[in-house]
Amino acid sequence: MKNPWVVIGIIAIALFGGAIWFSGSAAEQNNEGVVVAPHIKGNPEAVVELVEYSDFQCPACAAFQPILTTVLEEYGDELRFEYRHFPLLNIHPHAQAAAVAAEAAGQQGKFFEFHDLLFENQTEWAAAAVPTSFFLQYAEALDLDIEMFRRHLNASVLQETVRTGFTEARALELTGTPSFLLNGQKMTFDSYESFVAQIA
Repeated sequence: MKNPWVVIGIIAIALFGGAIWFSGSAAEQNNEGVVVAPHIKGNPEAVVELVEYSDFQCPACAAFQPILTTVLEEYGDELRFEYRHFPLLNIHPHAQAAAVAAEAAGQQGKFFEFHDLLFENQTEWAAAAVPTSFFLQYAEALDLDIEMFRRHLNASVLQETVRTGFTEARALELTGTPSFLLNGQKMTFDSYESFVAQIA
């Protein structure tokens, strides 16, 4: 008769191997079809480039959105604007999840539409213990494929994309949000007028 401990060990190894395979298979499924691309508005070929490092749970970032909208309306043809992630998780616990949700919407061509809904409804989802139900509501409002959206919420590629933005921001020694780079140089300003004057 075989040693029962040997049999138990073989079963445990088989189960562990199966769990690893299933986990890897699920991860591959979540990443299926994911394409990582920059989020750009304005003129992609413009000489002037404005990059924003932002946090969806940051009240100052939400307050700045109308200013950015005005700038893009006035200078959009002369400006290449790019949004990048800088989630400050030490003070904004849902910032990473919100950024991944926006990336998931971006997989269906609706990054900036989702971006706008996150900022417009920031006080709603930011106060939730778990904001996922709100993200699903916004996805439905944008007529996204909900099953695809759910899957991409767990896509490791998109989670890594958000973390990469954070790493870049730290390497640039950015300390808060929103932070802006104009043609690669960090901007400093104390008013709407001084912000626009540097761009115009």
